[in-house]
Amino acid sequence: MVIFHPTVAPLSSRIQFVPLNMAEQEASAADATFPWSKSNLPKQLFINNEFVAAKSTKKLEVYNPKDGSLLANDVALAGEQDVDAAVAAAEAAFPAWRKTPATKKRDLLLKLADLIDRYTPNLAELTRISMGAPFSSIGAFETGGSAEAFRYFAGWCDKFAGETYPQDDGFLKIVQNEPLGVTVGITPWNGPTAVAAFKAAPALATGNCFILKPSEKTPFSSLALATLVKEAGFPPGVFQVLTGDGTTGALLATHMKVRKISFTGSTATGRKIQEMAAKSNLKRVTLELGGKSPAVVFDDANLENAITWCVRAICLNTGQVCVAASRVYVQEGIYDKFLEGYKKAMEEQGKTIGDPDAAETQMGPIVDKAQFDRVSGFLERGRSQGTLLTGGSRVGDQGYFVQPTVFTDVPEDAEICKKEIFGPVSILNKFKTEEEIIAKANDTNYGLMAGVFTQDINRAMRVSSELDSGMVGVNCMSLTFLTAPFGGTKESGTGRENAIHVLRTYTEPKTIMVNLTY
Repeated sequence: MVIFHPTVAPLSSRIQFVPLNMAEQEASAADATFPWSKSNLPKQLFINNEFVAAKSTKKLEVYNPKDGSLLANDVALAGEQDVDAAVAAAEAAFPAWRKTPATKKRDLLLKLADLIDRYTPNLAELTRISMGAPFSSIGAFETGGSAEAFRYFAGWCDKFAGETYPQDDGFLKIVQNEPLGVTVGITPWNGPTAVAAFKAAPALATGNCFILKPSEKTPFSSLALATLVKEAGFPPGVFQVLTGDGTTGALLATHMKVRKISFTGSTATGRKIQEMAAKSNLKRVTLELGGKSPAVVFDDANLENAITWCVRAICLNTGQVCVAASRVYVQEGIYDKFLEGYKKAMEEQGKTIGDPDAAETQMGPIVDKAQFDRVSGFLERGRSQGTLLTGGSRVGDQGYFVQPTVFTDVPEDAEICKKEIFGPVSILNKFKTEEEIIAKANDTNYGLMAGVFTQDINRAMRVSSELDSGMVGVNCMSLTFLTAPFGGTKESGTGRENAIHVLRTYTEPKTIMVNLTY
């Protein structure tokens, strides 16, 4: 998941939590621009700028993780006819959209960003009821971050320049960046609005048409976003939303008219998508997958800073982020002090668990029963793989809440040290030397994020260079910026999100050679 860290989120100073009372919900439901609320959920497909019923008779069920209650059992599940209809609409819209002036594209993206800002509390509510993310800790940043993404990539519309090469050989070489055509973003449940924007914004800015397939667990904010896309003035077929499950994603990944898939999710599903893309039309694939991120704390680190970042980086979004600091290694000289402070901070964080609708709540539930059962299994098995320092239990008897949990003295080959848990569960081990910790940190199939905590800048740069990871934070951990590439090595994925790097994944360089001696 791509997410702004709360301490650096662009909107953190201007978006505040305001619970929607019943009167406000009714007023929201009556808003012509944004008719959606908890009592009026969007459930249809968004094709060619219209909400339409699915041809498929299958439906999705969506539940509220705070209490397990059913939110809806009639959300559209897009089948083959629906996918074909959306792709056909995108193909029809593409010729005009690619020729739309850059300034026009820019203005549409900026207007969409403004609308998202305006309706951030409404969008966040639709995310909160299906994902359980408290608005006060992440909901505003997840939704507000999407507005920043559209605004950032709007600025690229007229600045993504091509290239020319010297003509001393008699030929002028001109390289143009051309859009691919119909592109698809398949997004995860842990960032349904932000990740959608991180994929849609660069696709649209570079002249592609875009189809969004959100997670079946959190479809509502993505469908509601489509309403704002239409209000902003985007032409029919340029941005569409197909709700569905893995079968819908497979139809898109194998479709012969889709030119690009950008997927964020599990490594296992990423493998399948890459295989389907290869077996169909060799469509472009970007994969942002799992992680088992190490945080390396040296003896000279600022102890308070290291503890703060390591706790935030495992408790953010209840640990349901791919860049979570799930492996913490502390040099033996400060290990005991770090352990004491880390344990206390994790327990304090546990006190903020509660109803995600409440303003004071900082940690919400695990997204659904399946994920809750998976995390609970790791907690149970972890007791025989290491020493339980704190946590390890369910919170309450309703909903899918778990305590922030730490295991110590965990063998490097243990399951809880190797596998991505995707919950607020970390391991805490000690190390002696720099060489030892580089080997341990790199001993994983993943390579998404790492953190190095030290006051020695030479050591920081030396270790950062040695870590096999797409991103490394020095005295910080588990955050992203639109202005810098986001992505990992090894089984953490292929390609990059954000900055100019993502624009290149949505375009094809065309070389035009001009004979100047003819």
